[in-house]
Amino acid sequence: QIRVTFLSWGSVLVILVVVAALMKITAVYSRLWFSLWATSGFIGLFTYRRVLIIFLRELRRRGWNRKSIVIFGAGDLGKMVSDRVREDESTGFDIAAFFDDNETLQGSVYNETKILGRQNSLTDFVRDNKIQEVWLALPLRAEQRVKEVMYELRHSTTMIRFVPDIFSFRLLLGHAVTEVAGIPIVDINYSPMSGLNRLMKGIEDRILAAIILLLVSPVLLLVSIAIRIDSRGPILFKQRRHGWDGEIIKVYKFRSMVVHEEDNGQVTQATKGDSRVTRVGAFLRRTSLDELPQFFNVLQGRMSIVGPRPHAVAHNEFYKDQVEHYFQRLKVKPGITGWAQVNGWRGETDTIEKMQKRVEYDLYYIQNWSLWFDLKIIALTIFRGFVHHRAY
Repeated sequence: QIRVTFLSWGSVLVILVVVAALMKITAVYSRLWFSLWATSGFIGLFTYRRVLIIFLRELRRRGWNRKSIVIFGAGDLGKMVSDRVREDESTGFDIAAFFDDNETLQGSVYNETKILGRQNSLTDFVRDNKIQEVWLALPLRAEQRVKEVMYELRHSTTMIRFVPDIFSFRLLLGHAVTEVAGIPIVDINYSPMSGLNRLMKGIEDRILAAIILLLVSPVLLLVSIAIRIDSRGPILFKQRRHGWDGEIIKVYKFRSMVVHEEDNGQVTQATKGDSRVTRVGAFLRRTSLDELPQFFNVLQGRMSIVGPRPHAVAHNEFYKDQVEHYFQRLKVKPGITGWAQVNGWRGETDTIEKMQKRVEYDLYYIQNWSLWFDLKIIALTIFRGFVHHRAY
């Protein structure tokens, strides 16, 4: 609740400041007054939400504002739905019974809820127990059974909901129901970076990147001088990598290796004790200072501060058939740091298993993205993400 209120109220404040700046009326308002209003507004909103939630919970604890439901389908999907409903008490749903056609399940109990079958009339049970909703937790292929249940309940005013079995799709990066031309469509595989999310992410990236570049400008200068003195060649290293939606982008890094060229466009990952790494380069890679120029990529809109690390094009071509759902990590902009990196999955990926773990964490980030999650990853990067034993 604190996170949601903070982000919502913060968005309002940012919009108001931008509008005031565009209208050139910021001098009209006292900064002290604005600060007090912003603080009291946040406290008031948060207090209101907490009081409302506590009030609803108390009502539901006393048996008010609750709904009795029946879950039709006691398979894995139905049981998962039951578990979720029971875990979240704020929903106010009480599961009165399961119904299932599987005779081996009928008569048994799951989570203190009895599983009934065809010998029990669903219509009578709904009427006698004052059931307000029936949830159909059936496989997508059970179209005929869904129609039969709807026909059976045709004389009942009970609300009927269908829970599609999309949770079994490993490909799923997020799920939502959208409407296109009046047609309800279930999004099985989509990017969270659209609409307001995309705008907020862009604002976050550019503001933070500008501030960070300003703060580290002396470091950028010192590193540039050290690279020039240490070895011959350009200060920056530019590499073609896949960006958002697979677009080819140029990613900047401080050059940490001697100038060399590999055959047939091959890209060999740096290994421990790699002879190509310069003395200054070894320090830069170990401390992640070689990544600092990528903040310019962020300002250009090619990268984000937080996101899946961009891999060389050659590496993507190799791993896309080795790691399931590998290319789904390109559903968002690549980042300077990411959920995989702060959890230790960085540096050389000399085995398929290591890359699988990195992709697993990247997909988790995409599925659970929020501005708050970004700030958490940035904080973790500051405390434990710069120096790592796998960075060489």
